[in-house]
Amino acid sequence: MSASTTGRLGWTVFTPPVAAIVLAFSWGTHPPPVAAALIGVALIGAVLAGVHHAEVVAHKVGEPFGSLLLAVAVTVIEVGLIVMLMASGNGETATLARDTVFAALMITLNGIVGIALMVAALRHHLATFNPEGTGSALATVITLAGLTLVVPAFTTSEAGPFLTGSQLTFAALASLVLYGSFVFTQTVRHRDFFLPNTVSTPAGWTADNDIDGDGHADPPTTREAWISVGLLVLSLLTVVGLAKVESYSIEDAVDWFGFPHAVVGVVIALLVLAPETIAAVRAARRDRVQISLNLAYGSAMASIGLTIPAIAVASIWLEGELALGLEPIQLVLLILSAIVSVLTVVPGRAKPMNGVVHLVLLAAFLLLTVAP
Repeated sequence: MSASTTGRLGWTVFTPPVAAIVLAFSWGTHPPPVAAALIGVALIGAVLAGVHHAEVVAHKVGEPFGSLLLAVAVTVIEVGLIVMLMASGNGETATLARDTVFAALMITLNGIVGIALMVAALRHHLATFNPEGTGSALATVITLAGLTLVVPAFTTSEAGPFLTGSQLTFAALASLVLYGSFVFTQTVRHRDFFLPNTVSTPAGWTADNDIDGDGHADPPTTREAWISVGLLVLSLLTVVGLAKVESYSIEDAVDWFGFPHAVVGVVIALLVLAPETIAAVRAARRDRVQISLNLAYGSAMASIGLTIPAIAVASIWLEGELALGLEPIQLVLLILSAIVSVLTVVPGRAKPMNGVVHLVLLAAFLLLTVAP
């Protein structure tokens, strides 16, 4: 590997292979607390390396393809974790998919959006973005959430928050159609609605990367981009595996504290959305709030539009039922989040107060999950 490549990629070249080695030695074990802490360090390193390589590839392909790439990559992690945990049969797996997807919704709609708006508005006075593109993304997220998480709570063909086979098939197909339609709109038909209002230097790129002297960071070479693709895939696989190893410790900690099992879904969502959150905050600091919102709503959309169909297919061979309908308190939080999100997006610009409102809703979700 050339000096130029290692200069741009740095420690992120070595972290994924090291994390993979840790995974190889820990796979299939139930690590004690000290070992679990060390595995957690490797997991965090793999997440951060994955963020970097996703950003390198995103810088090569440009926006909005970069945001879409990271959203899909993170969803791969989420689907892998849910399926692996459901297949293991540990804990209350019937509601694991619902709790994880709902947690991802709350974290993206309120956590990532809230902190991005706060950072951008405090740093640049106002956070500005394109309401046309962002509004269509939010509308798709709300529709997906309604069809897959709200409707199952009210259907009568099955007792409880469950869907019949035909209803689940429709929900899965509708999710794919909505997600596919949005991706077409975002990347082909109306791509300009999802581009940032300002152009600035991406995080992690310095004047040393400005070879042509035009004042902007130059995209990575094709060789560097392909290296990052390979390391990104390795990072994602390693994150899934290490999170599976850590899941035993997570469940033990949840049981020890006496928390509801839904907390496991929250922890999984926090893990898989760490790359999105870091990338969104970096974009907000550079006054590229549109990218932050693309990441947030794209992740929420992918979390439902790709996870629900994947889980629907996996449920054919997975044992146990699949509960998707939200509990009453979850419904209230989702409705509040949807209303606040619409009011935030419509003006096309936001003050720090908007970020505070979203973060308070996230805090309410976390509290009510731990102490319902």
